[in-house]
Amino acid sequence: MYKQAPVRVKRRKRLGAEVREEGLAAARGLLLKGGPGAVTLANIGDEIGMSHANVLHHFGSAGSLQSALMESMINDLTVALDDVVELLQTDAAAPRAVADRVFDAFDKGGAGPLAAWIILSGDVEHLEPVRNAVRALVDAIVGQSNDEGAPGRVRLAVLMMAVTAFGDAMIGPHVRDMLDQKDDAMRDLIARILPLFLTPSGIPPAMG
Repeated sequence: MYKQAPVRVKRRKRLGAEVREEGLAAARGLLLKGGPGAVTLANIGDEIGMSHANVLHHFGSAGSLQSALMESMINDLTVALDDVVELLQTDAAAPRAVADRVFDAFDKGGAGPLAAWIILSGDVEHLEPVRNAVRALVDAIVGQSNDEGAPGRVRLAVLMMAVTAFGDAMIGPHVRDMLDQKDDAMRDLIARILPLFLTPSGIPPAMG
């Protein structure tokens, strides 16, 4: 039986910034559909109608591509969490909205599996965009606070959200099933705890 050849995207001339934008969009789609292993230079080239060599020229390496994709996703999360302190102070439903944004980035957005892939491959330097974005997020939240203890509490809040969301994306479904918990159990718990980190009289001081 004759098998029709797959339809390839027609190639056209594009500027470097345009190629990177299209490449990152294609990479995100491949990540969500096929997991980190699907995010290859060849697959992205097929998606955007460009040769493997040209994609390599614009991104440098598969690791650099993964790094750029992670940076793009984390920056999206940073934008989504803008004015988070103001929201938490004025909207009783805000803690859950904040938790959902963070957890969605790691789960539905694919940042969790991608981070795990990068870590397991040993290319931890490609997580540098995460470091930069996390610091920027902390600075942005601290800038909206007006007490001396805010920086320490905000760092703990971001640590709690990021690590919990990452863990929930990777192993959460299995652990929740073991403990007969709902799909959003961890999100709900974080939403209840988060406000404590952002008020001066919130969490108790560390022991020892």
